[in-house]
Amino acid sequence: MQLKIYLNKSLEENAGIYFDKAKKLKKKIEGAREALAESQKRKEKLLREKAEATTEAEVQVRKRERKWYEKFRWFYTSDGFLVIGGRDSTTNELAIKKHTDKNDMVFHTDMAGSPFFVIKSDNREIPKSSIQEVADATVSFSKAWKLGLQTTSVFHVKPEQVSKKAQAGEYLTKGAFMIYGETIYINNTVNLAAGTYQESVMVAPLAAIQKHCKEFIVLKQGTRKPSDIAKKFRAQFGGDLDEIIRALPSGGIEVQKQR
Repeated sequence: MQLKIYLNKSLEENAGIYFDKAKKLKKKIEGAREALAESQKRKEKLLREKAEATTEAEVQVRKRERKWYEKFRWFYTSDGFLVIGGRDSTTNELAIKKHTDKNDMVFHTDMAGSPFFVIKSDNREIPKSSIQEVADATVSFSKAWKLGLQTTSVFHVKPEQVSKKAQAGEYLTKGAFMIYGETIYINNTVNLAAGTYQESVMVAPLAAIQKHCKEFIVLKQGTRKPSDIAKKFRAQFGGDLDEIIRALPSGGIEVQKQR
């Protein structure tokens, strides 16, 4: 280390100069340390707040217990009847074999690969308005949506008419059933809307959504991916993205209007 000695100054004056410089340098170092410490505190606070927010969000997700019927397609009719429907062959099988009771009503279409829908009657008389809504839901979640059809044949039967017993020489795959006896066909149309009901995403015919959801979007067949519509729904109403996608029909979708 080299020190510059001012020859025109005394030894005491030279010492004073370096003493002043040392004090200024010490203050700068202390200021830098304080700034660094403050910056570190802010960083730790932000990380802590982010961690707390993430934890809170995770807790909220964990807190909401899924209802038993959420493994299916489901909704409540405008008259308050619970309706469940198959998402695939497994849930088709489960809906009919495990969750269909004597006085319920079973809906299906003549189109291959369509879901079964069940109105849970709770031993009450099922009104025509609910029957119509379930008929519309059955066609809307069938292949008719993806094919761009506005309607297809939809019928309803009693639970005892639905059987896993195939005719001679036939084999029933998983999720498929035989229908025996009279079938009652219902006029129907593709008709869906989406809203939030008791913290869950509900997709159903418009009359049911209007009854149970304050805010909703009306859906129609289109060209956009379900994931695109799900993101739009989440931006407006919140919710879990995967849950929203699962609730939407398969095939192209558009938002017709929003309330």
